[in-house]
Amino acid sequence: MDATAGKIIRAISRITVRPISLMEVCGTHTMAIAKSGMRSMLPENLHLLSGPGCPVCVTPQETIDYGIALSQQKNVIITTFGDMVRVPGSRATLEAYSPRIVYSPLDALAVAEGNPDKEVVFLGVGFETTSPTIAATIIAAEKKNIRNFYVLPAFKLIPPALDYIAQSPQININGLILPGHVSTIIGSVPYEFLADKYHIPGCITGFEPIDILQGILILVKQAIEGTSSITIEYERVVRPQGNQKAVELLRAVFTACESRWRGIGVIPDSGLKLNRDYERYDARSKFDLDLPQSVEPKGCLCGKVLLGLKTPYDCALFGAECTPSTPIGPCMVSSEGSCAAYYKYGEHYKRRRKEGSKKA
Repeated sequence: MDATAGKIIRAISRITVRPISLMEVCGTHTMAIAKSGMRSMLPENLHLLSGPGCPVCVTPQETIDYGIALSQQKNVIITTFGDMVRVPGSRATLEAYSPRIVYSPLDALAVAEGNPDKEVVFLGVGFETTSPTIAATIIAAEKKNIRNFYVLPAFKLIPPALDYIAQSPQININGLILPGHVSTIIGSVPYEFLADKYHIPGCITGFEPIDILQGILILVKQAIEGTSSITIEYERVVRPQGNQKAVELLRAVFTACESRWRGIGVIPDSGLKLNRDYERYDARSKFDLDLPQSVEPKGCLCGKVLLGLKTPYDCALFGAECTPSTPIGPCMVSSEGSCAAYYKYGEHYKRRRKEGSKKA
């Protein structure tokens, strides 16, 4: 950490006169905080909790099971981003069934164009950051009259999840570090209900340590003063109204629907489904599969970790049965998962905390 970071940390320490809990919603923030060892540098009565901002982690197990079942159908090619292939389903992972890994949904559309005798399904996972590109791909498929391309929708919306967290009696937070990537699309306005209705402040930050620390300082000040507003620290990228072209793409192709979040449950209006104009691209409307009920792994605390109710260290499987090479839950699989972050950088946290205690 440089001198500027040290100055901000000292300012945070001076004003944190009582226990305060902040939640970093975005998985990229979780990784950045972990990598920098930030938790060990902040006052002990300031708690940073991980939230449900990892799209891979919150994808329900039944979606993985459905994708695996699709991959076993005759003349079907499953395409997906690489971070989904090792996420455990009830009985296996997609990796065992040789999916096509793509870097863009347009790559999946190209696979469909190149294989007219196959049915090509793209596993559509992501928040508001990635769903506009998938909407654009579906529009492109319509314009090109490509009839063998489908999407298995597993899209999630962040504001409804935050509404769920804000009204939960179990989850007591004093502020939210809001996601930078999602906010480039939707802006800051959709979060204003947090301050207006629940009196919970939020700050949209970037991903450098200075960005995050500055956001923490803003939130701690508001928590101590008893004020609440939604602020943008990440002003070089995020605007209050967001990216209107991207939002228009979403509205043209999708409509909001209830959605199941892994380990959390069903949250109203927290997902996206294809609207009437494009519903023929929905893989579930094309393939009628009867699957056994999904079974969550015993002992996995991913759901509680995603709500900030537990840390990865609280899970008996963490670092023992569940490691990056032998993951049991999605939070250990994803590069943005809390368990992956704690596993990779956890000893760094402990060492820095121990060294700090000795110096004191």
